[in-house]
Amino acid sequence: MDRRAQYRAELRRFDPARWPDFLREHSGLPGPRANIALAEAVADEGDPASFDRLISTDDEYLVFCGVLGLGRLLATAADARTRAAVEARLRDHATDARWRVREAVAMALQRLGDADLPRLLTLATAWATRPHPLLRRAAVAGVCEPRLLTAPDAAARAVALCERATRGLADLSAEQRRADGVRALRQALGYCWSVAVAADPAAGLPRFRALAAVDDRDVAWVVRENTKKNRLARLL
Repeated sequence: MDRRAQYRAELRRFDPARWPDFLREHSGLPGPRANIALAEAVADEGDPASFDRLISTDDEYLVFCGVLGLGRLLATAADARTRAAVEARLRDHATDARWRVREAVAMALQRLGDADLPRLLTLATAWATRPHPLLRRAAVAGVCEPRLLTAPDAAARAVALCERATRGLADLSAEQRRADGVRALRQALGYCWSVAVAADPAAGLPRFRALAAVDDRDVAWVVRENTKKNRLARLL
C-alpha cells in the first residue's frame, strides 16, 4: 500500500470535521515540502462540505487540500451548472497570493485532465486568453504534465498554450512585468515548454526554436531555462 492509500485509510477512520488537526500534524510544514500524498488522499476521500471547511480556514496547507479537492468535484460533476460553479471557484483561487494555493489549482486541473482530457484542454485554452497572468499560469501548468500529454494532439495543444503565453510576455510593458503574477507566469514557462516539447518533439521543437528569434529579455530567459532541463537538452 502506497502512502496515498495509507492516508486514505486513516482519513476514513474519523469524521471529516476532525481532519484539520490531522492535516496540520502531518502537513510536512514548516519544511521544504508539503505532504502531497496526504493532500491527494483528502481530495480522494472528501466531499464538498469538507473541502469548503478546509478552504474557509487561514491555513495555507488546509486550503491547498481543499482546492485540490475541487479538482475532483470538477472532474466528476454530473451537470453543467455544477461544473461552471466549481470552475469559477478554481479561477478565483488561481489568482491567490499564496503560491501553494495556486499550485493546488494546477493540480486540480490535472485531475480533470485525468478524467476528461478534452475538457481540460478546452478550459485551459479559455483561461489562456484571459488577461490575468496567473490564470495563464494555471492554464499552462495544469496542462504541461507528462502523464496528460501522451497523445500528439494533447502535446500540440500544450505547445500552443506555451507559445501564446510566452509571446504574450513580449507584449507587456516594463512596468507590467514587475507584477508578481507575471513573474509567476514566467517561472512556469521556464519549465512547461520542456514538458510540452518532450511530449512531441517533431511538432514542438520548431516552435520552441523559433522563440530564439524573439528579441525580448523574458522570452530569452524562458528559452534558456528550458534548455537546462534534461528532457529537452537531450533533444537539442
